[in-house]
Amino acid sequence: MKSRLLPTLIVALCGAIVGSFAMMLYASTHFANVAGPNNTPPAISAAPVYGGASDQDRIISAVKRVEPSVVAVNLVVNGQQVFPTDPFSQFFGGPNTPPQRYQARASGSGFVYRSNGEIITNAHVVTPPSNGSISRLEVIFHNGDHVPAHVLSANINADLALIKVDNYSKLPPPVELGNSDRLEAGQWAIAIGEPLQLQHSVTVGVVSGFNREEPIRDENGGYIDFKGLLQTSAPINPGNSGGPLVDVDGRVIGVNQSTAAPTTAQGIGFAIPSNIVRTQVSALERNPGVHQGTNVGFIGAQLTSLNGSVRQQIGYNGQSGVVVAQVLSGTPADRAGLQPGDVILRANGQAVADPQRLIDMIRTTKPGQQLSLEVWSRGVKRLASLSVSERPADYYQPTQQQP
Repeated sequence: MKSRLLPTLIVALCGAIVGSFAMMLYASTHFANVAGPNNTPPAISAAPVYGGASDQDRIISAVKRVEPSVVAVNLVVNGQQVFPTDPFSQFFGGPNTPPQRYQARASGSGFVYRSNGEIITNAHVVTPPSNGSISRLEVIFHNGDHVPAHVLSANINADLALIKVDNYSKLPPPVELGNSDRLEAGQWAIAIGEPLQLQHSVTVGVVSGFNREEPIRDENGGYIDFKGLLQTSAPINPGNSGGPLVDVDGRVIGVNQSTAAPTTAQGIGFAIPSNIVRTQVSALERNPGVHQGTNVGFIGAQLTSLNGSVRQQIGYNGQSGVVVAQVLSGTPADRAGLQPGDVILRANGQAVADPQRLIDMIRTTKPGQQLSLEVWSRGVKRLASLSVSERPADYYQPTQQQP
């Protein structure tokens, strides 16, 4: 989306965005530049554990049960990218090079979930950048078969997706989802997947923590704030995303997602708990398509406080209101005619003076509902009615404060 900016706020805008996160996580998709009817298999059930079995024996047994149902997910992405000749041209205008076409390959992991060919993986594995599209998607099974697949549905905010293979007669049995609410810190956790395109890889650690909240950078350069994650010491590497995290009984307790930046920490990986997976995947089966999954109101305007220099720049003599610093093209704010330098005086009849309070009001407005704004624009007051949309999962909206 293109955007319009209030010029003197650019430095503050950039500084706030750059300084927003002290810790960044790397989503585990690996990108590199490059040019007859089904037989219904039974689901994998946890095998009984007999007395005297060592932890090693149980881990080996769990891997043997689950590994045949773990797949590699490979895709080819085509797109166009504009590279500015002047790094400031995006703010002040100026020449850009013509769009340049690119092709990239991505890989991740997944596992068979249904006997109809449904496979669970991460949304970030099968969601290309906004300037690209998937030209080929295939699944590689444990037996080496390459089978075309397609995306059924995805929830960006939950980082879960369902993909499907059709009419594959050798489909391995679906895995069994465990109960992540019964997990205890210190119990074994086994990550299975295709890290760095190394097939059939297994790493072992323990469940380290619960209910972690981490911002993770996506392929568009934005951040998604994930909540309720499992923490594990089982190494999760690029390409492991979407693969299963299993217990020693062969039950899936989570979906591998990301790892802490190696420059700041070691042995910290994250997975989506199986109970969240079960709930979200059930919703994805009922609602095909790609969903942001935020259920948070969004108008596409960046806001800042009033101060003396801003008042002077925009010619506003009032004492209260919230200033529009940036408007993203194609958003509700853009369609309602809001412009950088406008001052929002009231929202739904309530006077506003603090950017954060107005942002909170917008966020709690359900997507599709109307928001009425009283706006001062270049010396003229007017009313603007907006239909609030759903906030993109990777959109981070800080308030902007002038020094």
